[in-house]
Amino acid sequence: MSTKVLMVCLGNICRSPLAEGVFRHLAEGQNFMVDSAGTANYHTGAAPDHRSIAVAAKNGIDISNQKARQLTYNDIEVFDHILVMDEQNLLNTIALCTSKDQRKKIELLTAASGHNATHVPDPYYGDEQNFDAVFNLVCACCENWLAKQEE
Repeated sequence: MSTKVLMVCLGNICRSPLAEGVFRHLAEGQNFMVDSAGTANYHTGAAPDHRSIAVAAKNGIDISNQKARQLTYNDIEVFDHILVMDEQNLLNTIALCTSKDQRKKIELLTAASGHNATHVPDPYYGDEQNFDAVFNLVCACCENWLAKQEE
């Protein structure tokens, strides 16, 4: 049985699709299933932002077939770990919980960053450099999170 990991941001078109792609790439061949979702339904059914697709592709990861979806109550029950990009989305995700056990599944992705980042910044209103920085931070977080699972 695989460990189910969900990446969560606001609209599921920038950060969480990158995190899903990076995690899938890093955990290839391991016993993980990864998905992503947004706390809002702004972009349901849309592909990731073209800049997220580009930065992933530049780093050998294809996220172009992903489709945005909204976080559901069922996700809170089904996933073993829910890794959230920032404090506001953390609060929105926690609001869906109906038990302490569900709450224990949810944490900021940056809790595993290995450096001083407190959240994964939203690059949506930024430029290519912002997307590169988010990609690098997400990589570090995912690598460190996976390493902690092996301990």
